[in-house]
Order: sequence, then structure tokens, then C-alpha cells
Amino acid sequence: MKKRNSTSLKKVYGFIAVAFMMITLTVAMCMSVSAQPMVRTQDVVHTTKAKWDNGLAKTPPMGWNSWNHYGCNINADIIKETADAMVSTGMKDAGYQYIVIDDCWMDSVRTSSGRLQNNPKRFPDGIKAVADYVHSKGLKFGIYSSAGTKTCQGLPASLDHENVDAKTFASWGVDYLKLDNCYNQGRPLIERYTAMHNALKAAGRPIVFSICEWGVDSPWEWAPKLGNLWRTTGDINDSWGSMTYILDQEVGLYKYAGPGHWNDPDMLEVGNGGMTNTEYQAHFSLWCMLAAPLMAGNDLRNMSPATKDILMNKDVIAVDQDPKGVQGHKISDDGDQEVWVKPLSDGSSAVVLLNRGDQSAFMTTTAEQVGLPKSSSYKVKNLWSHGSRYNPKTFTTEDLIRGRVASHGVVMYRVWPNK
Repeated sequence: MKKRNSTSLKKVYGFIAVAFMMITLTVAMCMSVSAQPMVRTQDVVHTTKAKWDNGLAKTPPMGWNSWNHYGCNINADIIKETADAMVSTGMKDAGYQYIVIDDCWMDSVRTSSGRLQNNPKRFPDGIKAVADYVHSKGLKFGIYSSAGTKTCQGLPASLDHENVDAKTFASWGVDYLKLDNCYNQGRPLIERYTAMHNALKAAGRPIVFSICEWGVDSPWEWAPKLGNLWRTTGDINDSWGSMTYILDQEVGLYKYAGPGHWNDPDMLEVGNGGMTNTEYQAHFSLWCMLAAPLMAGNDLRNMSPATKDILMNKDVIAVDQDPKGVQGHKISDDGDQEVWVKPLSDGSSAVVLLNRGDQSAFMTTTAEQVGLPKSSSYKVKNLWSHGSRYNPKTFTTEDLIRGRVASHGVVMYRVWPNK
């Protein structure tokens, strides 16, 4: 290979650097114009690409996953007690239904017949016994593997074992499979996830398929043909920075979501202690605006009243679970202040005023900007306020939708045009 002339390369790199600075300045100038719609609600169009329809997840799945709180420190008692808590706390009545065991449930070796098997210390009676217990509570049961030779914790996984593993999961009564992307041997993503898709179709049991390839290869473009949901990013952690970083990656993905097929910004961190309750309220509100799967990741057995109030706010959950299945989108971004909108099936829209700044802020948008039809007035319901003399839960406006938003907080409304 010929060596390039270094002086010529410096000139080329210099030209590229100047061009990059000019583009950066142009973008910065555009972003400085406040309250300009980024996407008009009336312009939202969903992709018409072919999708797999297994009849499942017509609204975003709701449930609980063991990883965020417990990691590998799981056992049968924790899973059963969590199922008990999902019922006793009212979470089941609020819509949560899946109990999903993440990594570390399996033994370090397969059986002599090549099947995955339970870790005998963590799950001495086997996985089917746990699944049966979960089902006895009127809940559904989920499990984890990886589209690689090992799970992310180095245990046996499903690459080249898709058929036997899918049949094993079906025989145990699995209702939901999360398939990770660790130890994948560099083999093509779509090939690996297609293999499990085909195996699940042949397994003889309806199983929600959660594709967890971390957004590596734009899964929103191909995963709707294979699964019910797909991770759009790497893992969340329990911090404001992580949550808002993931939120930023969801911009523009609304057109790929819909009944049976959902963008997955990862599990919830609400109640794990790394954020304030104001931040958790924002986290939950935004995931609901994104029509995201709502997979709680905290200790359901020991929840504070504030955590319960957030996870079981039925008005906010109704936004996530709206049967229209439209993912919310950002319509304006003024640096620290953003407006998000989600059209709903009854003709109303959910509106979130998000304040990412360090000080509280008074924020305003309008019915026209959020895409609502022209009306003489609009009914506005605050989905987090319990209502007071000076801050009513429900009020009427002729156009303005506004409120004072706490630092790292949201105000969330549902707005209907009055007839």
C-alpha cells in the first residue's frame, strides 16, 4: 500500500476541520432559536415496513425484571416474593404482569442432553416450579438468555441452541424471552436473532420476544420483523445523566413503534435510590411518553410510598398503554427546556414539559404547537398534581399550556379539545 504525502494529508485534514467548525456553528445557531417545533405532530408518519404479528404485546409490556436491583444475587425465594408483592401492592391491578428473571438463573453447564438447566443452589426446584408459582398469582413469567455462546455473566447461552432452548422455555411455561447480545462470536446480528425468532415460532407457545442488541445495528429497521420489542441503546444506570442520555437517543424513532412492536429504552430505575423522586417522576413520565415497555427494576417488596405513587399512577400509565400505540416525540428544544407530545386514541394529547436545567422554570407551549385541532377551548388535566386552590388538577385554557417545572422535573398534562 502506497504511503500518502503527509503535507497533502495535513491540507485535507485542515479543510475538514474548518468545514466541521462551520457546520457546528450553523447547527448551534439553529438550536438557539427557542420553541421552534422539531417535529409537528400532524407530520408524524409511521413506517409501513413488514412486521411480525404473533398477537402479543399490543400495548407495551409491563412487568418487573431482576437485573437493575439484584444483578446476579437472585434465587427462587426472591422471585416468588416479588410475584407476591406485585399482587399485594396493587401493581398487578395497575397493569404490571410479567416477572422476568434476568442473567444468572442457569447452571454453568448444560444437561447431558444439551438443555439449559437451573442453578441448583439458586433455584433448587427448577425454573418450571418458579414459573408455575408466578402463573398461580395470575401473572406471566419471563426468562433471559443471549444470542451468543455465553450470557453476559459467562453462563451457557443460546447461540446454535435456539431450537432446543425455545422448546425448553416453552415446556417451562415461559411467556417472555429477553435475548441479550454477549459473546456473539462476531456473527451477523440479524442471522442470530432470526434463528431464535424461528425457534420461538416453532416452540408451540406464545412468547413475547425482547431483542437486546443494545441498538448496535439500528434494530428499529429490522427487528419489527422478528420480535416484539428491541433495545435502542446500551444499559441504563440509576442516574439522571444516564436516563437523559438514553432519552436523547430516542428522538426520531417514533415512526418504528406501534402495537406489537416497541422501541425499548431499557428498564426502569424508579425506586433504586440513585435519583431524586422528582427525577424518577420525570423518568417514568418520559418512558410513558415513549410508549416504552414499563419493566420495573426495583425491590417490589420494600417500596416507599413515593415509589408506589410513581409506578402506579394510572393516569400516566394510561398514556403509555394507549391502544393507538403512537410513540411520543419532541416538538421543541430550548437547551434545558423541552416539550414532548404523544397523540392518544380519544383525540387528546399527552404533553410533557421537561426542565433539564438546575433551576425551576416557567414553561409554555400552545394547543396549536402540540398539534391539537382548533377549538374554542381545551380541557387540561395535570397527571401528577393532586390539585389545590392555586394549582387545580383540571382546568380550561383557550390555547396556552404552561406550568412551573422543577429542576430535573416535568409537568405532564393530558389535553382534550372541547366540543
